[in-house]
Amino acid sequence: MSIDFLSISKALNLEMVNYKKILIVDDEESIREGLKTYLQFEGYDATTVSSAEEALKLDIQTYDLLLLDIMMDKMSGLELASLLKSNDQTKDIPIIFITAKDENDEMVEGLRLGADDYIVKPFYMKNVLARIEAVHRRYSHTFTNKTESGIQCDRTRLLCIIDGTEIKLPKKEFEILALFLENKGRIFTREELMQKVWPDNVIVADRSIDVHVTRIRNKISPYGKNIISRSGYGYGWQD
Repeated sequence: MSIDFLSISKALNLEMVNYKKILIVDDEESIREGLKTYLQFEGYDATTVSSAEEALKLDIQTYDLLLLDIMMDKMSGLELASLLKSNDQTKDIPIIFITAKDENDEMVEGLRLGADDYIVKPFYMKNVLARIEAVHRRYSHTFTNKTESGIQCDRTRLLCIIDGTEIKLPKKEFEILALFLENKGRIFTREELMQKVWPDNVIVADRSIDVHVTRIRNKISPYGKNIISRSGYGYGWQD
């Protein structure tokens, strides 16, 4: 029995809205369900189908990214990608191909079609997550993430802009705030923040996370209240 972590998170009110929608197209059930479970646990809204034909029955333009198996029965992942890239409504949807080790030619063809990345089976789930996050960052152009509140982060210049006024934040504070804005509605545990903002096995105390968040709140007034906390869990952003 698969576990729907997204529904559980909603029921517990740990994460509210604005999930990044991912469509997983793969004819291997174990891969589909494994990816879905892991990505839902990470806060994504993941949908699975077992064929390209099933995918075409969906409103694909509503998805933020496709994880697409290359070799499937009937229509292949390459054929589906070619159709999507030739359609104005779906041509800009990022695609990450899932390939077997002996599918190098197909992988090259996929990249020529406009795919953004590829993952070789067997793969580590953390590697999949890293590839997805990298593609999302790439597709945000200048990496600007704007909320209705009038605050945005520009990763290219490491600037936070509040109601048209630029302020500079130290690197770690900026990365925490940008992460919140990129994942509005999601609550990050302190451990997750440590892993994403201090990825080089640096030892960081929980208290340090609290201090950074407090400083950010003070510096982005009047929008500091948008950084919410869940007692015993962590922090996130809510418009």
